[in-house]
Amino acid sequence: MKILYLSFNFEPDLGPCAFRNTSVVNELATFLSADDSIHVITSQPNRYKSFTAIAPAYEERITDGGRIIIERIPVPTHSNGFRDQIYSFQTYCWAAYQLAQKNKYDLVVASSSRLFTAFTGALLARRSFALGKGRVPLFLDIRDLFREAILDVLKNPLARLLLNPALKVVEQFTFSHANHINMVSEGFRPYFEAYAKATYSCLTNGIDDEFLSPFLLTVPSALQPDRSVLGRKYRTVRTILYAGNIGEGQGLHKIIPQAAHKLGSEYKFVIIGDGGARPKLESIIQSENIQNVELRKPVERSALLIEYQQADYLFVHLNDLEACKRVLPSKLFEYGATNKPVLAGVAGYAASFIRSHLTNSIVFDPGDAESLARQLRETPYYVEERKEFKAKFQRKAISREMARQILKTMHLHQVSAEL
Repeated sequence: MKILYLSFNFEPDLGPCAFRNTSVVNELATFLSADDSIHVITSQPNRYKSFTAIAPAYEERITDGGRIIIERIPVPTHSNGFRDQIYSFQTYCWAAYQLAQKNKYDLVVASSSRLFTAFTGALLARRSFALGKGRVPLFLDIRDLFREAILDVLKNPLARLLLNPALKVVEQFTFSHANHINMVSEGFRPYFEAYAKATYSCLTNGIDDEFLSPFLLTVPSALQPDRSVLGRKYRTVRTILYAGNIGEGQGLHKIIPQAAHKLGSEYKFVIIGDGGARPKLESIIQSENIQNVELRKPVERSALLIEYQQADYLFVHLNDLEACKRVLPSKLFEYGATNKPVLAGVAGYAASFIRSHLTNSIVFDPGDAESLARQLRETPYYVEERKEFKAKFQRKAISREMARQILKTMHLHQVSAEL
């Protein structure tokens, strides 16, 4: 058995795409025999322009189960802006198609947030059928609704008018060719009602083993006594940490400066990350001479664990866009593994998920700095281990279930082909 696995990011790259798909591939290999293989076609690490990691162009791993073959495609560097991301994805998808068409596969898996990785998977599955090699089943892992998201962000009405029908055609071709579609958010489900041919599952992102360490369950800096006075005095500045992508989808430039002004010197924002909207945030911070916001470059996960441990609050925010009301930020799973209070400026499905699953959280509407500041001051500070949450959303268990679903999709296809 030979499985093609398309993922734009893979280890040692950073970000939810790399973490998720590396875990799924590793779990999938455990279900296979030594004669089976998974052919991963990904890109060279490129998640952030300010973070670099070295990885071989070709890599072969021998596991206790199936072989894992990884081919990494060099793509143009980008700053997570719209145009440069399109160029990077175009380069990756074309090269991935050229590589994959040389081989024969029993199953195609594509994990996609920007639609085009999924589209490439659909083209390859369709191509096999067109060449008379039999129909290859297609498993899609959809992590974002790209057409809806990009139309929300685009301001130019002419660009929206031209782009919408083109993306609709790509989307219809892609989803209509899928045997199974996994959604990372239940908020996506209404969007897929038009595609009844596929079967569906909802396997979210999860908590990696690194974030299950007792190291994260420590008393934050703001509540530790000042040792010089033997516990009689407490530090007054509390740290609010955000670590992740700084793009239009997060809309940090619409909340951080305003919240920093309202909270004053008793609170300090630490923002770790990079992305297309970082220059907007930097510009506002500089022009308004905001002193209680610190911007840092992305860091590896080992360093990120220390930042989480030292923070007092963990912050997440989504822009006030319709598409953002469907998504479930992967950052919530890392935050939920700690005992720190979570500050979440979200609406829609993410807000309901937090209220149902994440205790010790403050939820406010996107961009509402007034509500954030008021609730932060009114809510007594405490820490609480979320044992139920950690048990339910461990990455390893979710990845294992997804691996089972992938193999089930192939088995069902084989059975139907024999009938």
